[in-house]
Amino acid sequence: MNLTKRQQVLALVAITAVVLFVADQLVFTPLAKSWKARSARLAALKKDVVQGRGTLTRETTIRERWDAMRTNTLPSDVTAAENRVLTGFDRWSRDSRVTITSIRPQWKRAAADYAALECRVDAAGGLGALTRFLYELERDALGLKVESLELTARDDNGEQLTLGLQVSALLLNPPPAQSIRR
Repeated sequence: MNLTKRQQVLALVAITAVVLFVADQLVFTPLAKSWKARSARLAALKKDVVQGRGTLTRETTIRERWDAMRTNTLPSDVTAAENRVLTGFDRWSRDSRVTITSIRPQWKRAAADYAALECRVDAAGGLGALTRFLYELERDALGLKVESLELTARDDNGEQLTLGLQVSALLLNPPPAQSIRR
């Protein structure tokens, strides 16, 4: 079989194209994907290192804030904890001139190392008094979290309002489960 010069060149070009295609599929494409994945992983690691260094530089501030948060939790005695929250509600209502109609505390134990005192509070008053009540509750050193808030008008003009409030307070390292009422 005698091939002409033109056929030899065409056969060589076709074989080269097939070899390049196979090389692209088996070598270059996987190599490029691997390189991109490696680059992405290196970028993520560099970001983690920068974040870690930032955390280390803010260590004292973070520790001070955590200590302040830990000291604002409830006392480990269940009765003292409830008393502290109820005394707080009494103080905040006096300071804001809000009438508290009911407080329903309930203990929730989610894990062995903490428990939460959830309180449902119903209060009545004008808009200014209720906002002052919420302000006093939020700025107090006692660490309370407002879970939900409902505001309802008791008259047509909206001058008398009812506030339904669900708050929770944290108790770290609570006593055994028998002493916390559910």
